Amino acid sequence: MNGDTLTPVDALRFPLSFTDGARPTWELALFFPQQGSWRKEEYLSLESHFDGGFRAELADGVLEVLPVPTEEHQDIALYLYEMLKAWAKTHDLGKVSFSGIRVLVANGDRPRFREPDVVFMRKQHAQRRHSDYWEGADLAMEVVSEDPKDQTRDYQTKVADYAAAGIPEYWIVDPFERRIRVLVLQGDAYHLHGDFHPDEFAASVLLPGFTVAVTTVLAGGAEA
Repeated sequence: MNGDTLTPVDALRFPLSFTDGARPTWELALFFPQQGSWRKEEYLSLESHFDGGFRAELADGVLEVLPVPTEEHQDIALYLYEMLKAWAKTHDLGKVSFSGIRVLVANGDRPRFREPDVVFMRKQHAQRRHSDYWEGADLAMEVVSEDPKDQTRDYQTKVADYAAAGIPEYWIVDPFERRIRVLVLQGDAYHLHGDFHPDEFAASVLLPGFTVAVTTVLAGGAEA
């Protein structure tokens, strides 16, 4: 059973812990599409229902609820956002956004949306930025979570999605493997630019001169 797609039947087979005979408000689920039936408009309207209270991605009609990030996860992502934003501003390169911006990686009848931890768009591509989502991006960064399901998503699923969307560069920041992996798009597939470890500097190909100290990133910006 996938916890992201829990149904009333699943709840009976795998009972949750409720007190005083309470039960989930399953009736509210009737206001939303069934898994496999979500459309672009319904996904984009979620924020009006929950006011950004949770993060979710959309893939082939299935809503994938993302785990609540840990403090370490947020510290790492925020530090990368601040570093990249400062670099982009200094060099007048474009827009950097933090966790929560939705990125369209596949359109059509079965659209796919991802929410990178950090995402960058060149100013030359500003027309692809909309108030509620971006059409692709120029650089995406993901901070790996502990859950194996989410590790698979970052290392496999999003590698395929971001490559298909033509995102030129993808950083995978892994606090468990203690490294930053930088992937660069060549043709229609990513190739490894480098695995950078503590005491090394991770470097961008897309943004020449942009580097970050791996030790500092993994410490969430704290002094080593």
